[in-house]
Amino acid sequence: MHNLPQELLAELYCVSQATVSRVIGAYTPLIAHALSDQVPVVEDLDPTAQPIIDGTLLQCWSCKGHPELYSGRHRTTGLNVQVACPLSGTLAWVCDPQDGCTHDAQALRRSGLLDVPTTDLPDGASPPKHIGDKGYIGLGMITPKRKASNPPLHPDDRTYNRAVNQIRYKIERVIANIKTWRVLHTGYRRPPETFPETITAVLRLIFTYTP
Repeated sequence: MHNLPQELLAELYCVSQATVSRVIGAYTPLIAHALSDQVPVVEDLDPTAQPIIDGTLLQCWSCKGHPELYSGRHRTTGLNVQVACPLSGTLAWVCDPQDGCTHDAQALRRSGLLDVPTTDLPDGASPPKHIGDKGYIGLGMITPKRKASNPPLHPDDRTYNRAVNQIRYKIERVIANIKTWRVLHTGYRRPPETFPETITAVLRLIFTYTP
């Protein structure tokens, strides 16, 4: 199996690709552990802020022994992560990786982001409605309206959908920035059981060093 970045590192340091792979495997959990306090959890988020949410599949190479990684929507294998940002468009939160077969709505329910205790809110305040795409319809969020087969979508609904999508582009940009890390967008090649820890390490680096 060719891995160009590892091959280049091996040539640079005059070692084998296998050695590079072992070093990466050894240091990844150390990085994740060293930066363990840098990633926000649900309890760290402002309960009065209105988050924009989207899910994305972080791809890995096809694994015959792991059918739970296959995403029917994306027709490939990987892990599902839910990402949130405030209306300002800065990365605020990422959930723990879940199996690629997990639907976005189910993944978000499992993450706990929808379960804001009323005791965390100011007196008399209601939890803000989260903003997402059509995959979250039914969760009480602000989402685009789904088009019925007949009649066509009403012009007012089309205007509403455009307004929602003009806000949603911010989370799409946040996810695109996360995927500038090569290991998260080219298809993970190392053993699949190491992928969650690799994702965690990368996210902790992002939260630590992104202004």
